[in-house]
Amino acid sequence: MSPGKRFRTFREFYPFYLSEHGHPVSRRLHFVGTTLVLVLVVAAISTQTWWLLAVALVQAYGFAWIGHFFFEHNRPATFKYPLYSLVGDWRMWWDTLTGRLRF
Repeated sequence: MSPGKRFRTFREFYPFYLSEHGHPVSRRLHFVGTTLVLVLVVAAISTQTWWLLAVALVQAYGFAWIGHFFFEHNRPATFKYPLYSLVGDWRMWWDTLTGRLRF
């Protein structure tokens, strides 16, 4: 990707996003972190324990950033493309869950 590249659509962005998550350990960390977000959000809503939402946010980024900094050795796309990265994480999670994407 060239330094000035801007993505016009998520469809253009997603292949780039996947290329930034090529290491299997990084993908596993993202999958676990995103799954825990889902569990914590459901728990927060069902118990009305709203501080769990903050925990969900912190742990999600923690798992993802460990994957990027220690395994991918790249900078998370979230820093440059926050919305597309959020959607990309959930799409990657779904693609992994449904078997369309390998760990």
